[in-house]
This record gives sequence, structure tokens and C-alpha cells, in this order.
Amino acid sequence: MTDSASSARFDVLIVGGGHGGAQAAIALRQAKFTGTIAIVSNENALPYERPPLSKEYLSGDKPFERILIRPSTFWKEREITILLETQVCGVLEEQHEVVTADGLIIGYGQLVWAAGGSARRLVCEGGDAAGVYTVRTQLDVDLLASELDNVEHVVVVGGGYIGLETAAVLNKLGKQVTILEALDRVLARVAGVPLSRFYEAEHRAHGVDIRLDVIVDHIETSEGRVVGVHLVGGEVLSCQVVIVGIGIVPSIEPLNDAGAVCSNGVEVDQWCRTNLADVFAVGDCAAHESSYADGARIRLESVQNANDQATLVARKIAGETVTPYASVPWFWSHQYDLKLQTVGLSVGHDEAVVRGDPASRSFSVIYLRQGHVIAIDCVNSVKDYVQGKSLVVNKVQSQAHVLADTNLALKEIASGYMRQGQ
Repeated sequence: MTDSASSARFDVLIVGGGHGGAQAAIALRQAKFTGTIAIVSNENALPYERPPLSKEYLSGDKPFERILIRPSTFWKEREITILLETQVCGVLEEQHEVVTADGLIIGYGQLVWAAGGSARRLVCEGGDAAGVYTVRTQLDVDLLASELDNVEHVVVVGGGYIGLETAAVLNKLGKQVTILEALDRVLARVAGVPLSRFYEAEHRAHGVDIRLDVIVDHIETSEGRVVGVHLVGGEVLSCQVVIVGIGIVPSIEPLNDAGAVCSNGVEVDQWCRTNLADVFAVGDCAAHESSYADGARIRLESVQNANDQATLVARKIAGETVTPYASVPWFWSHQYDLKLQTVGLSVGHDEAVVRGDPASRSFSVIYLRQGHVIAIDCVNSVKDYVQGKSLVVNKVQSQAHVLADTNLALKEIASGYMRQGQ
């Protein structure tokens, strides 16, 4: 569905049709906001869930209709205009207008920037060859899936969640998969050593070749198509497809050009306001100060963060009294039959406590900083995930041997801490 703009102006204009953009529009109507709303998206599809792209959608277990955030009738019934295949390339702060790539000028009362980011590409020779893919949009996955029948060997560049999830699905589809990670372990930026080693062992047990401490020199091609990955040092890995999972580049250039303060994302305050008048930013492109990162300004790439920030902004625009953004971060990942659930941010931890036996494939890793719990990773351990949240929220102080004792429920540790009036 592509609605034409019946007006050149909307009371709330939302740039970005991902989780944050969709949730902002949904939450505005839930808050009884009666003004005009439009979502501008550079994609050709209605807002959809992105996490399944590297999992159920790629594997074919879920058709596209099942990952839509809402059916097409929802947007029409709530009078939310959606402009598809429309790229915003400029923001005119004083005029309260945006300019699109095809020359359309759209006015706004309030602007919600939820543009997310684009998948980071390889910058080496051959990085743009046919057969080199990212996994960021429906189109990315559709193009990748369209040629998998003729593919035997895939090289995945990047050992983060996207790379590992994609590798697990391709392994399930019978492909030979090699993962290349530049650091000395997978998930190095988001998890501790115990979790990294566990997932490395799991993937290897499934036949995935994981290479650590390796750098891609260039992509070898034949007639413009990838035929191999040439590593620094000279080794060449033959393949028919390369998948790049090395993060995203936040889509903030129009805001930066308009004078917004930008660093690793567009900087926002506790209510997700930028320094531009009547301009908010939410989700993957917004850099906010987080008490869960010891007050540092961070940019979180998670559905929870996008949805929670969008809801706060919508309620504020609707005139409600809202408290500053302080949601506890949480994430999840599915690989093979493993469900990983995370609460908090482990960056900066000085101790990682393993709770349970990784060999049982049901355990947790609890992260401490100066004796206080700052995050918990739970693998096939829903009970620890549910009970561990309060440890993170309250920054509970505890000792490693207490947290590691599986005979002691995490809720007991949390309640004991609170009873002590800590």
C-alpha cells in the first residue's frame, strides 16, 4: 500500500517504517492523538518485524505476511498515511519541512526520526560484487534466498548476532558455512568470554567453520560475481555467496546537515528530543545517556529500545506527562534450538559468573561491575531471565559463589538484597 499525500503537511511526520516508526504511530493513536500522522519509508513494504529476517523468514518458516507489524487494514482504519519508496534527504528546521529524493516537500508539526540505519558494507575490493549480501531488509533476504538453490558454500563476515543467526539458518538449509571474525572471539562486543566460547562450540558442533583473528583482504570475483574470499595472509576461501554482518551505519545525515548534534547517532535528551525544534529521534539511530551503561551515551540496536522510545515520544506529543527514558535494555537471539535472552548491558563488566552447566545447554552468565550485577545472559533458561531482571534493575550487589549456586533462585538473591535495605 502506498498512500499519496493528500496534504503537504502532517501534524506528526515519522521518518522510518521500522519498529520505532510503526510504534510511534500506533502509540499516538492509543494515546487518543487525533491529528494527522504519516510514516515515510524508503522501503516498498508496510512496516514489518526485522528480527525474523535472519531467522524464520530466511529459513522459509514464516511468510512475509506473518512478520508484518500490523495488517494493511490497521493503518487505513486509524488514518495513518504511509508513503513507501520515499527517501528523506533533507530537513528544513525553520520551515518545519522535509525534502525527499524525488523533490516532494512535506511539512510537519512534530518530526519523529526513526530512520534506523543501513547495513555496513565491506569497503575492500570486490565488496560490492554480485553475490555479496547483507541481512537488513526484506529485499536483502529475498535476493539472497532467490539464489540459495545454487549455492553450496557461504562465507559470513562478522561473528555478531546477525552473522551467527544467519549461519545457523544456512547450516540448517544444508549449506557449508564459514564464519570470519576479526576479533579473537564471536560476540566480543556484546557478551563475555563464557558465552562466546559456548556459541563457538555449538556452531562448530553443527559443522560450521569458525575462523577467529582473521581479516578480509578482498573479495575474489569472476565476471563481476564473487567466487572467493581472500584473507590477509594469502588464504582463499572458495564460495558462491558472502554475507556481511558487521553492524549498521545510522541514518542521520539529513539531521546532521540540519544542525543536529550527532556523534555515534543523533544525540537526544531523556525525552528523546534532539536539539532541533520539534524533532525527536528514536531507535537504532538515537544516541541517549543510559544508567545501564554507567551514564555513557549509547546507541542501542534493539526492538525493545525502539518501541519503548517511540512510545515515550508518542505520549509526550499527545500531551501526557512522561518520565525520562530509563527502560532496562533487553535482547534475544535464536540459533539452532538455543534461545538466548539478555537483560542489561555487559559492556564494562569486570567479572562474568557462569550459573549452571553450559554442557547441559541451559545456563546463564551473570555480569558484575565492582560487585554489582549489570547484565545477565540466559541460554534456554527462562526462569533465570525472568527473575534476573530485578538483579539488573536494582544493580544488586552479590558474590560470585552466591550467584553461581543454582540451588538458590535469583529472586531469593534479589529479595534478600532488598530486605537488607541496600
